[in-house]
Amino acid sequence: MTFGCPSGLITASELAALVVGDRPPVILDVRWQLGQPAMYSEYLSAHIPRAQWCDLDADLADPPGRGGRHPLPDPVRLEQRVRQWGITAQSTVVSYDGGVGMAAARAWWVLRWAGLSEVRVLDGGLPAWLAAGLATSQATTDDAGFATAQASSTDYVLRPGSWPAIDADRAEALARVGRLMDVRAPERFRGETEPMDPVAGRIPNAINLPLAELVEPDGRLKPVKELREIFRESFDVDDKQPIGVYCGSGVTASLAVLALHEAGMSAQLYPGSWSEWITDPSRPVATG
Repeated sequence: MTFGCPSGLITASELAALVVGDRPPVILDVRWQLGQPAMYSEYLSAHIPRAQWCDLDADLADPPGRGGRHPLPDPVRLEQRVRQWGITAQSTVVSYDGGVGMAAARAWWVLRWAGLSEVRVLDGGLPAWLAAGLATSQATTDDAGFATAQASSTDYVLRPGSWPAIDADRAEALARVGRLMDVRAPERFRGETEPMDPVAGRIPNAINLPLAELVEPDGRLKPVKELREIFRESFDVDDKQPIGVYCGSGVTASLAVLALHEAGMSAQLYPGSWSEWITDPSRPVATG
């Protein structure tokens, strides 16, 4: 991921043009809230035309365990879901969520990791689509949430590991050289509070750059120029050297990886993140 790579974002107007084109994209509705029930009912009420339901917890992660709260999904199960969505090697896939961008970015990262090359995130999510005055749909074909336009299965074969995912050892190594970014809120980084995990604190030597500093109030990522300035102020940036990124469970950090990608910088996600780090009591924890 270097400067000049194709953008991982798409605007509402660009997506609207693709939806009515000769080769419409596969659209995934990934609306999600941490610790809340799946938002499938919201999907049924209104979604972008042709969009299919994607459950972050069920489709883009394995059950919680030693791999953290959102471990990478089993490749066999993910491949089956990708085929059900009608995705092929030639597909363009667009993910969107309720506007924050984290869930949609998780889909973007997982699908890139799985080997797909044409994946985009709707910048600003469903609110941006609605703000543009674009119509929504309630059309589905079955109780699983497949939209009528994309119900046929494919034989796509995943290539897991197509994008790098770092483990705890690699995260610790990047932290030692000042290139591990913790995107959680400052109070969680300092270990003053921990609402989700049983241990508070951070990976020693990590640098705190809260995700809120990378996004606009409406959920869109900040312009590329601003992102590059933010990253240069936070790191002794060498665009060719990777920056590791983690959060609580690998969801929020996915959007930060997308922001680094847009800024033309090399980024590597630690999918297990803090919730996986603390499953081994021998790993060090920093606070303060």
